[in-house]
Amino acid sequence: MARRSDAEKRLLEKARRYLPGGNGGNLSLPTELDFLASRGSGSHIFDVSGNEYVDWLMGSGPMVLGHAHPAVTEAVIKAVEDGSTFFATNDKAVELAEELVNAIPCAEQVRYTTSGTDACFNAMRACRAFTGKEKILKFEGGFHGTSDYALMSLTPPPSVEYPQAQASSGGIPKAIEDLMLIAPYNDLATTETIINAHLDDIAAVIVEPVQRVIAPRPGFLQGLRDLTNRHNIPLIFDEVVTSFRLAYGGGQEFYGVTPDLCTVGKIMGGGYPLAAVTGRTDILSVYDRNVSDSDTYVNQIGTLNGNPIACAAGLATLAVMRESETYPKMHGAGAAIRTALIDICNETGVPVQSCGEDAIFDVYFSEQPISNYRDTLSADGAMMTRFNTGLLERGVLKGAQKYYPSAVHSDADIEKTIEAIREVVPLIRS
Repeated sequence: MARRSDAEKRLLEKARRYLPGGNGGNLSLPTELDFLASRGSGSHIFDVSGNEYVDWLMGSGPMVLGHAHPAVTEAVIKAVEDGSTFFATNDKAVELAEELVNAIPCAEQVRYTTSGTDACFNAMRACRAFTGKEKILKFEGGFHGTSDYALMSLTPPPSVEYPQAQASSGGIPKAIEDLMLIAPYNDLATTETIINAHLDDIAAVIVEPVQRVIAPRPGFLQGLRDLTNRHNIPLIFDEVVTSFRLAYGGGQEFYGVTPDLCTVGKIMGGGYPLAAVTGRTDILSVYDRNVSDSDTYVNQIGTLNGNPIACAAGLATLAVMRESETYPKMHGAGAAIRTALIDICNETGVPVQSCGEDAIFDVYFSEQPISNYRDTLSADGAMMTRFNTGLLERGVLKGAQKYYPSAVHSDADIEKTIEAIREVVPLIRS
């Protein structure tokens, strides 16, 4: 158990007093293990008490070059010296837009936002404006941020029948359920049946190429592309997580499937608040008042859209991502942990399913193979909680779901993590 200084204890008490649930809504830990992050360096973070953790959470993905990478830090400091924000198009935003278009197969133009939630929300809105239709098809269990539309059927009970949507959060108007259609991920036949039944209403289909940590079955994404092309339905890839992670061209390059629109975030902002909608010029023209009429023009304003500091961080990050050794390091680190975790579970007799790709993965403690959200309901969630807790007690941090390997995780980090896994796995059975 990590030592807690008096200073950190006082701050944790203030967190519980001033923040709902004692946190900012992201990482939530058991009270006895709760800590306050103070600084990060490379693949490690440190709490206020000075305890050090091997970090596989990596800010939920954006810190692919590690915390406080020298090139990114230098670029940010220089950008800050030139001014924090302008509410006017700036040079760095234009340079980053050019790099995004060069990197992402579907990208012809770019519209900036400040979060993945906002990017996904705007991609759906843009498609509604472009097509004149109102319904969006998403996949059960898919996470596209926290807008009212995105939080449909994120965690529904299995009793809800497709394509009925159900809100997975309080505060969402019930009317939103009628605007979303829900299909099972990795099930092209059911998806096609739903699309055929609602052809006159569907404005777009949105999908994560890797849904949380569930990889697509061979042919699923291409089949979805063929199906949406056949019916002239815009296809949106939510690549907030997978862009610049699976490959420099994201999931589109990795799987060889090109959508109409793509949302990006996390890595492209270098750890700063930045995201974007990219894709076809004709669809993104709904943001251009000069070519859109009153029915199709989308009024999208954000004080920090294309913020120069975030764009500078993104440009510096992507420059390092283009170096030849970056992706082999990241994928290699993930493969080492992933392989060891499965081997240790098999040796110990703990039922386990490996999910995802080497650059973004996790396991489910289950006897049943995992290909969609409903399959995950068979997994032992309490066992996963004990596993994650045991790792944290040994100085290894990961989120509730997902390992985010980076280009800076060292052999020592990998060895420490594998040793922690070896100690914890035999202890997680109830």
